[in-house]
Amino acid sequence: MTPHPAVTTLDDLAAQVLADARAQHSRRSARTLVTGTSLRVTLIGLADGAELAEHDAPTAATLQVLTGRVKVHTHGEEWDLEEGRLLCIPHQRHGVTALADAVVLLTVALR
Repeated sequence: MTPHPAVTTLDDLAAQVLADARAQHSRRSARTLVTGTSLRVTLIGLADGAELAEHDAPTAATLQVLTGRVKVHTHGEEWDLEEGRLLCIPHQRHGVTALADAVVLLTVALR
């Protein structure tokens, strides 16, 4: 298990991961904030137009938009999420596209 601070200031870290994303060729950046045996929390910065290609969903996860706007899509549905929105990620293949510079908080329940 990786040690993490008990309290994290998301605003400061969000600005950092977004700046890192803008500097990357992939236009995305991530920082794991919490790692344990049952939970992982990751802050993800996505520059406008960046994509997380379609991938399998974990057993249980949520995606909260802290800043900006993203689209999450499956084969049959899509969600346009903006700041303050929280999505319970469906248990099926999905992808994410940044519709503007965005920072999202991904929380995953581990088996």
